Amino acid sequence: MSKGIKRGTLAILAIVLMMGTVLAACGSSSGGETTNTPSTSEGSKNTEGNNATADEPAAGGKADNQVFRMNISTEPPSLDPAQAQDQTSFTVMIGLYEGLTRMNAAGEAEPAVAESWTTSDDGKTWTFKLRQDAKWSNGDPVTAHDFEYSWKRTLDPNLNPPAPYAYQLYYIENAAEYNTPDSGLTADQVGVKALDDYTLEVKLVNPTPYFLSLTSFFTYYPVHKATVEGDPAWATEAAKFVGNGPFNLTEWTHNDSIKLTKSDTYFDKDAVNFSEVSMAMIAEPQTELNLYNTGELDWAGGPNGEIPTEQIPVLKNDPEANLIIQGIASTYYYNFNNKKKPFDNAKVRKALTMAVNRQLLIDKVTLGNQAPAYGFVAAGIKGEKATFREEVDHTQYFKEDLEEAKKLWAEGIAEAGWDPATGFTLLHNTSEGHKKIATAVADMWKSTFGVNVKIEEQEWAVFLQNRTALNYDVARAGWGADYNDPMTFIDMFTSTSGNNDLGFNNAQYDQLVKDAYATQDNAERMKLMAQAEKILIGDEMALLPLYYYTRIWMNKPYVKDVVIDYSGNMDYTRGYIEAH
Repeated sequence: MSKGIKRGTLAILAIVLMMGTVLAACGSSSGGETTNTPSTSEGSKNTEGNNATADEPAAGGKADNQVFRMNISTEPPSLDPAQAQDQTSFTVMIGLYEGLTRMNAAGEAEPAVAESWTTSDDGKTWTFKLRQDAKWSNGDPVTAHDFEYSWKRTLDPNLNPPAPYAYQLYYIENAAEYNTPDSGLTADQVGVKALDDYTLEVKLVNPTPYFLSLTSFFTYYPVHKATVEGDPAWATEAAKFVGNGPFNLTEWTHNDSIKLTKSDTYFDKDAVNFSEVSMAMIAEPQTELNLYNTGELDWAGGPNGEIPTEQIPVLKNDPEANLIIQGIASTYYYNFNNKKKPFDNAKVRKALTMAVNRQLLIDKVTLGNQAPAYGFVAAGIKGEKATFREEVDHTQYFKEDLEEAKKLWAEGIAEAGWDPATGFTLLHNTSEGHKKIATAVADMWKSTFGVNVKIEEQEWAVFLQNRTALNYDVARAGWGADYNDPMTFIDMFTSTSGNNDLGFNNAQYDQLVKDAYATQDNAERMKLMAQAEKILIGDEMALLPLYYYTRIWMNKPYVKDVVIDYSGNMDYTRGYIEAH
């Protein structure tokens, strides 16, 4: 708890909540989450958003109409595995692609395009045998060459724009070196090779315990070479798109809706029940809730939609609403632009971080049972014997303390030579929820430091571009696990990571990550990653942790086997509509 929070903050937060109710009724907009969702994810036990499971068929049987209707809020920035980096894109892509493996409802990697695999005694060479009945949506066979081409394309140092998730392939021999411009290495030297049409050999730099889970991640998806090379805009229009997943991209009305239809060429089509997945792009949370209440949506809220925050307390007490709040392995935080004054000063970053009352924010603004965050690695991620957060106390990094914050602020802005009268801008993507949080945090900073903070809202794709280009002062961010290991959070901020949108560069941090990659001792790995997190948060405060996410959604009781996993990602590919 912070010390000395002013009573005025409570009053202003109450006004923020009342304003939010009016704004939601008038029309707001919501946006996607950055995650490595696919950034995407793997790992621990998944939780389903309904009662029926794949092993327990619902008593009512399946309905004749198997159309699933949901909201993704905004236009997906990219459906290209080399360019995608956000939750919205992943939600669409999980229906359009299939990797070597896929994650099942228990959070375990199971065979997909790869029907089997073997590993060498030293754990560094993986050999995948691909099934011969996997097809692209145009009928072409999916081969090992498609995976080799896709991975090397993502690593291509001349790819424009560069692949933000290229570093997720750095586990592969010579991948990092090839991805580095002017390294002199060629694609042939990267440790992935199609030995024949249906055998893929992968050589790793070090044994990697979670590598199999990574092969279900979107950066590891295959692409159809002739399609990619035939049209640079192949991933932007339904008519041009070729995928290998359970569904085909049938319609894409930009900034309005996407329609997926069941694929006749998918090798496991008998396991797919939905004939159609209809994805609306509704930006306003209240409109989304209204459409759910009138039966025009089957699912509202997370992972891509939004339940109006002011409605959550009411819905919690309404058993017919079927409101579900589930803790997930994701962190909500603010980026500091570490390259820009005064945020290039660690004292300024620490002061702003210490001045935020997280529990007050959760109790009065977000209302979703989130947990205050004092570290970056989210709750629920595996550690050595328990979870990482149970083993590494995040409260060691800093305390909420207004008096200490004021002291650091005064020292920091003097060292930076920055005039606080100029103020700064807090940037967020379009979302009523993000706006309310930003308003509340800006008020806390105003009441503590007297600094004026301008709040700016941007459409999702534009927001991502500006954040990646470091064209911001402070910016909203969120990160969900790509696999169930702390490394999915820690290696994001190495100096070579394409997802490092802080401008953070620390040689000691880079070395700790490199050492953690190299060791096979799990206890040592956890120790090294804990040291890296201490640098990131405790020493440098490169970012401002706010809270560990919960996923909040509502689904109709007849929606079965649509899964929200431990990291908050949705898998609808094996879902169905129960007769009702």
